[in-house]
Amino acid sequence: MEYDALILAGGRSSRLGGVPKAGLTYDGVPLVDRAIAAAGGAARTVVVGPGDSVRPDDEVLHAREDPPFSGPAAAIAAGLASLGRDRTPSPWTLVLACDMPHADRAVPVLLAACEAEAGRDTGGTGHAAERGGIVGGVVAESPDGRRQQLAAVYDTGMLQKAAARMATLGTLQNGSIRALLANLDVVTVPVPAGSTDDVDTWADAEALGVEREGPPNEAGPLNGSGQRLDEATLEADGEDAGPDS
Repeated sequence: MEYDALILAGGRSSRLGGVPKAGLTYDGVPLVDRAIAAAGGAARTVVVGPGDSVRPDDEVLHAREDPPFSGPAAAIAAGLASLGRDRTPSPWTLVLACDMPHADRAVPVLLAACEAEAGRDTGGTGHAAERGGIVGGVVAESPDGRRQQLAAVYDTGMLQKAAARMATLGTLQNGSIRALLANLDVVTVPVPAGSTDDVDTWADAEALGVEREGPPNEAGPLNGSGQRLDEATLEADGEDAGPDS
């Protein structure tokens, strides 16, 4: 199955005191590098985040949401734009937050489920135009029933349309994943236990064996409640997991 990959690495890490998640390490490897490796079968991979989240020798593209720290929906839109800048994107896009050290266990399950769903819809071809919008993607679901929308494979065309719609409405900046995916018909797929466990706090990091590396992020604007904008967006968004807080 042909797919591209977006690695989201641009959140402010509010609950980690501003320490970038991309630079945290597991077993001596930065989390962003583990995410890139998990997406290793992608035709093209884009890391969306600060420039230093991609090392010069990485064979991946770099993008940044505008303005920085404006949330995961804006980050996905920036990544999609980068994917389509000089080529036709792949029919499917793997979206991964960079803060899941064991995402490599979930990705093969998601890809297999996506291929199976696409085959059911099209008789085996898997092309979005022939599916007629039946399946918008597959989303990881942990054994405790938690959906991880930033460990998923989405129909690229549908994701592009959703991002364009939010941009037209002026809701892309600090927009939520829930809003971005509102009109996509997605299928939840059980993934191995622990494969989508993410790092939101230092307690999470300790539990997962993730270690600190790198300086804090720069502070961004506050809303009326004294929260950073991307932090407030996702705290109000219950299900939205990602590299924001």
